[in-house]
Order: sequence, then C-alpha cells, then structure tokens
Amino acid sequence: MRGIMIQGTASDVGKSLICTAFCRILSDQGICVAPFKSQNMSNNSYVTVLGEEIGRAQGVQAEAARTVATVDMNPILMKPESDMKSQVILFGKKIQTMDGMDYRTNFYEQGLAAIDRALENLSKSYTHLVIEGAGSPAEVNLNDREIVNMAVAERADVPVILVADIERGGVFASIVGTLALMPNPERVKGLIINKFRGDLRLFEDGVAFLEAYTKLPVLGVIPYFGNHEIEQEDSLGVRELTRGGLKRSIDMAVLKHPYLSNFTDIEPFLNEPDVAIRWVDYAEDIGQPDILVFPGTKNTIADLRYWKRQGLEGLLLSLGKGTRIIGLCGGFQMLGDSLADPHGFDGTKTEFERGLGLISGMSTHFIKEKFVRRRTGTVELHEQTFKVDGYEIHTGRSSYGGKPLVSFKNETEGIQTERLIGTHLHGFFDASECRRAFLAPLRQEKKLAEPILQERPDRYSRFAAHVKAHIDWARVEQIMEDKG
Repeated sequence: MRGIMIQGTASDVGKSLICTAFCRILSDQGICVAPFKSQNMSNNSYVTVLGEEIGRAQGVQAEAARTVATVDMNPILMKPESDMKSQVILFGKKIQTMDGMDYRTNFYEQGLAAIDRALENLSKSYTHLVIEGAGSPAEVNLNDREIVNMAVAERADVPVILVADIERGGVFASIVGTLALMPNPERVKGLIINKFRGDLRLFEDGVAFLEAYTKLPVLGVIPYFGNHEIEQEDSLGVRELTRGGLKRSIDMAVLKHPYLSNFTDIEPFLNEPDVAIRWVDYAEDIGQPDILVFPGTKNTIADLRYWKRQGLEGLLLSLGKGTRIIGLCGGFQMLGDSLADPHGFDGTKTEFERGLGLISGMSTHFIKEKFVRRRTGTVELHEQTFKVDGYEIHTGRSSYGGKPLVSFKNETEGIQTERLIGTHLHGFFDASECRRAFLAPLRQEKKLAEPILQERPDRYSRFAAHVKAHIDWARVEQIMEDKG
C-alpha cells in the first residue's frame, strides 16, 4: 500500500487540513485513498454510520476522500474529561478513563496492536493512505513510547512530509530543531511551509536556505487561506470561528467552556453574513447579545460550576427580552433545573447540582452507557417544517416536557419556546433551513432582510485546488511511489 504521512513542527500548523487536501487531490485522480490517524485527542468527535466515535478530522478527511468513515481510520481517540484524565475510545467504543501516566505505562502495547490491526484492515480496501501525525515528532520526553508520529510511519512504511507554520514565527528554527531532535529524520522527504501571508517572492531566500541547510526539498509555500469552511479538529481552531465587525447586525455570544466540545456546531453560522460570532471566556463579557449559545461540553457539571462561580445566573436575569438562547447537548442539560452524576460518568461526581433553571421541570441524570448514534428527523420551527440530519454523543439522560424540537419515527427530542431551543442533536444547524428558521423572527424584529445564500464551490475541492496550486504535486506523487 502506498501512502504519505504529514507530520508537523507543532500542533495547529495545518496537518489536518493538508491531509484533507491530499485526500481530495488523490480522490480526484481516481485513487482509492483513506485517511488515517493512529491516535487523536479531541472532544470534537465524529460518529460513523455504525454509531462509533472517531476524531472529527478523520471523518472530514474521509468525506474529502469520497469514502465512508470507519473506526480503522482513527482506532484510538482520547477525549479529555479533566486536566489529568481522558476517556480512551478504542475502535469507536469507550474502554476506560485513564490519566497520562497510566496510559503511557499500560496502554502502549495495546495501542500498537490496534494500529497494526487498523492498518491491516485499511490495506484490504484502499491502495493509498494519507496519514496524519500528532503534535510534534520531537517530544524527546515521550518518543520512547510514542504511537502517533515516526512509530506509525515505520509501521506503515511510508515517507514523511514535515509541515511548519510560518504565521506564528520562528519557522526556520522550528524546522531545523525538529529535524535535529526527531527520531529517524531520514524518513522525512520534503518540507511544506504553511499559512504564508504576503508576497511569496519575499520567501525565496528562505526556501534556498532551508534546502541548503536541511538537504530536503521545499515542496511548497502555501498562502494563508482564510474562510476554507472545513471543520477544525479541536478548539485550537475556535479563534478562526470568531467573526465580528460593527456592520454585522446580529450579535451571537458563545460560551467558551473550559471543557468545550463539538464547537463545530457553531461553524454553520459563518455562512450567515449578518451574524457576528464572538466567543465569551468570562460571564461579565456576555453583554446583551441577540443570541446566547451554550455549546457542548465534555464535563457538563464542571463547566456549569465554572459559569455559576462567575455569576452567570444573575447575568441571565439581566438579559433583554429579545435575547434568544441555544442549548446544545451538555449546554442544553445546563439549562434545566437539576443534574446528577453520582458515579462521575460525565467527569464530576455529584449527587445533585442545581441547573440554570431556564427549562422548568428538566432534570438530567448521567449513566455509564453512552448514547452514540446518527439520526434523521423532522423539525417544525416557527411554522416551517424540514428534515434534519445529525448525531448524538452523550451519557446524560434528560427528562423534560414542553414543545419538542425534533420528531423521529417513534420519539421526539429537544425543546423549543419562543426564545429558546435546546437539543442533544449535533449538526442541527448544518442545514440552512434550520439556521434560517431560527434566525427569521430575530431578523423580522430587527427589520433585516434575509441574505441570499451564495452557491459556493465544494469546500474540499476549493481548498485542495489552493494547496495543489502552491506545491510541487508531481514531486509529492514521486515521493509516495518510490518512498522518497
């Protein structure tokens, strides 16, 4: 099986997006390609058609590759529950919660076996792999038992391209230092400089220096690409979802929980040109928004306590009558009267926690079994009816009355009032009909015309074309074919 591995000099240098672009480019060439990442750490997960969890980046990359996402594409998923512990998801199912030392000491062999099994399974269905590394391959304190970077390249027997982010500065030192400290640097066959801003001619001397010093080709210098509309892997991408400006008429404030998860539920509002999105770290900065969003969380009670300590309950009383509330998954559960997690299944052990009381009579009890499933239902919202597709990932079981938000074949889910909607369904706002039905009354009150949705080229093809135009793709193909 042929392939390429994208490693980076640090987190958030663009590995996931470049892998996404490579998947689409290879798919465009008629190649049967799959993404792979041995271990992902993210609370922003993706649910496969079989109801199993993998990292969202690999789900997105599978879409770019025009294939169906499976657990073999991301056999190990770590979902942080606190600063010290994470859920370990193995082949889509939670096996246990571990701290870092326990995981490093006791999971290593099991992790390698999972990687080998996943690679073997993928080799039966695909001819090429695009493999994503994690963080930096130069973490000298971890490299003896790492299962995410060069150990994976060795097991898959693929060449490596090293990506560096010039936007953050220090690109030369980051490349040279990484090559000096990483194991098996001879497997690296090329460099990519990502997120360049300005005239590319100004970096010609930089390319010459890197090629002379490292003896490796610079395969491309990729200019910064702003609104690519491709979902981000983790909350490092949150800052790219902030869009404001005084000319935008609808103010959307989104609570940035300490244990924020599935923040991509907010991304679809970037397609609404009159909506300004701002992330709120402190309750005092909420102000008087038109929309206040309680997004998902990996530790609902801990995040609820965080906001209550800051006086959120009192601030909610001071909100204007025009403010709409959106509660999503854990954020939805916060809005009820009470929560209970006596065994700590959601991360914080407690017999009773008072909720924010915005949904009267709602209570949530956390149990061991996790709901993980994709769903298609019907929504009736503000006298409009439409289909919605999404997925659920939660351990909390909530009971509440009121007018339901989504109807499925044999049950309903969520709640809606004139000023509030709450749901466990991630992806609810992906459909433009859902967003626009929710925004319609607000636009009417503010006497705003509904913006015309512009037809845009496929987001994966658009970004892939950008990447391909700025790298030596023929050289990349040659590296994959002869492994260097």
